[in-house]
Amino acid sequence: MAAGQGRGSAALVAGLLLLCLLLPAADAAAKTYIVGDDAGWSKNLEATWLAGKTFYAGDVLVFKYDKEHHDLVMLGGKGYRRCQVPRHSSKSRVMRTGNDAVTLSRGNNYFICGEPGHCKNNMKLAVKAW
Repeated sequence: MAAGQGRGSAALVAGLLLLCLLLPAADAAAKTYIVGDDAGWSKNLEATWLAGKTFYAGDVLVFKYDKEHHDLVMLGGKGYRRCQVPRHSSKSRVMRTGNDAVTLSRGNNYFICGEPGHCKNNMKLAVKAW
């Protein structure tokens, strides 16, 4: 019986070692995207920049923009659809550095420019991450 238990323990150790090796590989596969490429964070990106791209949880979006004229708001779907920055919400985050990096969560990720009129003029982006 002792010999059988030794094989089981060895298999468990081997399985855990394999798991430890594979987990970092999932993060290594994450990609970084510059939103809008050379044009940066601007309007009409949903119609142009998103085309043909598939995003995954853990991918990073980098938003580059003129911080004197724009910002970046990460928010929920309701705020996105209404082009409205929630006043008190744990789901929203306003960034103003001009070079903001956001790691995508699985599911829908919503972004708008919170400056007056910008979102309504299509400075917004909805990204689904698998």
